[in-house]
Amino acid sequence: MNVTLDSFDRRILDELARDGRMNVAELARRIGLSKSPVQARLKKLEDSGIIRGYRALLDPVRLGLDHIAFVEVRLTDTREAALSAFNDAVLAIPEIEECHMLAANFDYLLKVRVKNMRDYRRVLAEKLSSLPYVANTSTYVAMQAVKDEVF
Repeated sequence: MNVTLDSFDRRILDELARDGRMNVAELARRIGLSKSPVQARLKKLEDSGIIRGYRALLDPVRLGLDHIAFVEVRLTDTREAALSAFNDAVLAIPEIEECHMLAANFDYLLKVRVKNMRDYRRVLAEKLSSLPYVANTSTYVAMQAVKDEVF
């Protein structure tokens, strides 16, 4: 569903991206509309899937999950059934924070978040290496997050 966004819709999205807990009255005040049109616009944005949901943003470092590894994955087979099997298996591994299929000299890039290198080695050996159709992996450890924003 294509939705045309006007300046008010974009301002609603900007405000909610900064503070998803903002109530409708405050949101309406900030963008210069009354409460009813803002509620209608919110419903349109939610129904169209532009707003997928609301959640708390957790600080992984404060939760002890400050080790990030980016993992290149090459598959032995890239036919649709193999890709589907790999995708489904990735969804079941909570340590994989992100998974992207790429047009590159490898097939996927994973962002894996764990407590430390020992945990990463365990995840690599027990989970990532046993994903369907994995031929090989290459790991890059992040030393510092320079920019780490949620859209």
